[in-house]
Amino acid sequence: MSHDLRADLDGGPMHRSQWVAVAVCVLLNMLDGFDVLVMAFTGESVSTEFGLNGGQLGLLLSAGLVGMAAGSLLLAPFADRFGRRPLILVSLGIASLGMLLASVSGSAIELGLLRVLTGLGIGGILACSNTIAAEYASRRWRGLAVSLNSTGYALGATLGGVLAVVLIGEFGWRSVFLFGGVATLFAIPLVLVGMPESLDFLLSRRPNRALDKINRVARRFGRAPLEELPPVSTGPGRTGVAAGFRTLLGPRLRRGTLILWTAFFLVMAGFYFVTSWTPTLLVEAGLSATQGLTGGTLLNLGGIFGATALGVLAARWSLRNVLVVYLVTTAAMLALFLLALGSLAAAFAGGALIGLFVNGCVAGLYALTPNVYDGGVRATGVGTAIGIGRIGAILSPTIAGTLLDAGWTPHHLYLAFGAVFVLTAAALTLLRGERTGTPAAASSPAGASSTAG
Repeated sequence: MSHDLRADLDGGPMHRSQWVAVAVCVLLNMLDGFDVLVMAFTGESVSTEFGLNGGQLGLLLSAGLVGMAAGSLLLAPFADRFGRRPLILVSLGIASLGMLLASVSGSAIELGLLRVLTGLGIGGILACSNTIAAEYASRRWRGLAVSLNSTGYALGATLGGVLAVVLIGEFGWRSVFLFGGVATLFAIPLVLVGMPESLDFLLSRRPNRALDKINRVARRFGRAPLEELPPVSTGPGRTGVAAGFRTLLGPRLRRGTLILWTAFFLVMAGFYFVTSWTPTLLVEAGLSATQGLTGGTLLNLGGIFGATALGVLAARWSLRNVLVVYLVTTAAMLALFLLALGSLAAAFAGGALIGLFVNGCVAGLYALTPNVYDGGVRATGVGTAIGIGRIGAILSPTIAGTLLDAGWTPHHLYLAFGAVFVLTAAALTLLRGERTGTPAAASSPAGASSTAG
């Protein structure tokens, strides 16, 4: 029966092909980390060439996030209708096209439009790659698999910054976009070879030759094939893209959906405040420009370890509980951060630790969300939550700048955004026990939302 196959993947050991699929997802997130932050890497050079002021550069920095929000909201539902793998391939094509065309853009307006296009593809990739990683990891390692995706994002951002310095110095800012576009394009054959279609999608949507495709996945992962298709599911998400959105807010899933939307909005707002403003605020608080940039770099380095650590902890304890601890710890560290500036070493260590925990908060939400939805609406649920989060990401840097202009001190801003993480922790405590990602729980990607209310 199909239930046995799904249960075997959930409870059995991880086959090497499952780890390969997760590794491909991590690579996609590395590319996303590079592609998303490429505008930050090249901002000064772009401003010089096009004669931009601070406000115009800010619009360029936000353009990619606007595209990501649109991609998560508009493209992700098609993954539940036509398949995760096809949408990832289409999204890779869109992102690579946007990056390659950006390398020959002739004006700031043209570059901004191409950043929206690139973000559109990245939004589709992020929603699907996290869904695939969750669906093909066993229950024990699901939290780690999705958290590793966030580690890939931080790795891509960190390596991208190093590569950008070298490429800009040798070839100019356009070479950074060219490199990102070519690398994204080369990811397409890796997906074709290393990432099979989602088993949950095949079981719920029943495309042509569904049994053959399911058995191909089963054999690839070292599992026995099915003799026949299981009974057709009557669950949600089978009647179209619009129905997927309606299902998210139906009586069965409304509570969890609204909690996740709130959590994503708040956490992404806090995350992008920290990553966008910390270098500037450190200078405002008395450090040099170089020291401020160093503090910002340490945030990304800390994030590499934070997401991985959360995944390891989630393999032993409830993911929700681990995430709540991360959120509260992040809030406490933000409140105390500027007090450490009396010692440069303490300030840098504090920056790295904040990066560790704040990136872990984002990774934890990505890992928790697939457990709330069944296979029929999972990509829609994950993509929509990410899209809502991107709205917070777009708004928070602007709100922080407005408050700073109104006379708020850096310490006041860190206290305010620390409260944002506390509010998120409080919201997540409202999730019911079936959704918290407890390792020993019987829930799976295929049925984690069956008891939702």
